[in-house]
Amino acid sequence: MISKNELLQRIPQALNETNLPLGGKQSGKVRDWYDLPDGQRLIVTTDRLSAFDRVLAQVPYKGQVLNQLSAWWFEQTKDIIPNHLISMPDPNVSIVRVAEPILVEVIVRGYITGVTSTALWYRYSLGEREIYGYTFPDGLQKNSALPEPIITPTTKGGETGHDERLTCAEVVEKGLLDEKTWNQVQTAALAIFKRGQELAHKAGLILVDTKYEFGIASDGSVVLIDEVHTPDSSRFWKADTYEARFAAGEDAENFDKEFVRIAYAGKGYRGDGEIPAMSAELWAAASERYITIYEMLTGETFVPGEYPVQERLVENLKKAGVI
Repeated sequence: MISKNELLQRIPQALNETNLPLGGKQSGKVRDWYDLPDGQRLIVTTDRLSAFDRVLAQVPYKGQVLNQLSAWWFEQTKDIIPNHLISMPDPNVSIVRVAEPILVEVIVRGYITGVTSTALWYRYSLGEREIYGYTFPDGLQKNSALPEPIITPTTKGGETGHDERLTCAEVVEKGLLDEKTWNQVQTAALAIFKRGQELAHKAGLILVDTKYEFGIASDGSVVLIDEVHTPDSSRFWKADTYEARFAAGEDAENFDKEFVRIAYAGKGYRGDGEIPAMSAELWAAASERYITIYEMLTGETFVPGEYPVQERLVENLKKAGVI
């Protein structure tokens, strides 16, 4: 593991943005992407960390972890459904085939938990028993496992700019997807989640819930895109403390980026107003957690890429003949 002192030194060098000599640059909260010829795209996963729909900071090696961990999961699930990954010419870079994103975020949940407005436990705690088209009995406890994982789709952004809840039936009824494609997506999502839970369990983690993104490739096939089972897109708990904490009525021991949200919430910040300053120790701890999760899930030692990243990117992309 990289020393905390080294991580602290890397914070000012963390990759905030890229400027590559390629056309069509676009940026999301975490990724920059560029158009390439022949229906391909170059995606750079930066070190930006977002929560509450805001970019809060840059965390050293976070982008590398997300990029390499997603690639690992793409390999573990390619027998279930094809994905968009073609190659990785740099630890922070994926070259993918372009796919038209499906306008539905596919959330799979294995437990009833969460405090955001779209979370199962939040809706349940308000007294709702019909949630996302599913009927829930009285008497459920926070953080309990569901009998079977379920899909709770949302729109991507929606008319309000925020994700809007959907039932599985509404995906087709509202014309977001045809029935055949939606059935394929649901089947794949549940199978990928099951695979994820199995591999997470072997690593001493519980995959609680996650978000998948799918796209339609140029040949009309459905492919898995974006990221898979990362600390950004998924909720993980530590398996060895779950049962005791659940029995005691305590929250599960989270092992993803939730502790960052908790730190901000502790300062009264939930996405509105000025972003409060946080200590460098928080970002070093976040980096440690991302790297640890990568090593636990993959069973591989994390090999840090050279910093500063921009120079390394350019050099590697030149070697690969991309630029």
